[in-house]
Amino acid sequence: MWVYVYLAIGSNLGNRVSNIKKSINYLKSTRGIKFERASCVFESPAQGGPKGQSPYLNLAIKIKTILTPFELLDTLKNIEIKLKRKNDIHWGPRTIDLDILSYSDLVLISDRLSIPHPLMHRRMFVLKPLSEIGPDFIHPIYNKTVLKLLKGLNNGTKEIVPFN
Repeated sequence: MWVYVYLAIGSNLGNRVSNIKKSINYLKSTRGIKFERASCVFESPAQGGPKGQSPYLNLAIKIKTILTPFELLDTLKNIEIKLKRKNDIHWGPRTIDLDILSYSDLVLISDRLSIPHPLMHRRMFVLKPLSEIGPDFIHPIYNKTVLKLLKGLNNGTKEIVPFN
């Protein structure tokens, strides 16, 4: 059965635009995934991790998939490996970061994967792009739309800017 999934994509190392395009192309060529739409790309300062990181480019995409959540996670991790992501520094710079934000209305908590993404409701750089493509998506734990979650933040909006 096909389900709708929202993903977050970010990059702050190397050719950020190329990294994002390549990750989307890998997703589009994956059996069991159908690309639906993407938000605009936004630029924002790195949050957390070591100081002095380059700004991130972030966007959200909507896909349909027949993959299970764990199959999708493995697919995303394989794409990150292909794009030479390193995981040596917590919240450190990365060529690509692919996160599952939601998987239909599923709530899942495990050692490997938490759905919905446990920090999405607190991250302007996630909610702003997501609000473009899924403004009425209801967070299955907080029972609020993305727009309501976004309005509840009211901070950092000046730091999240559209990228050409």
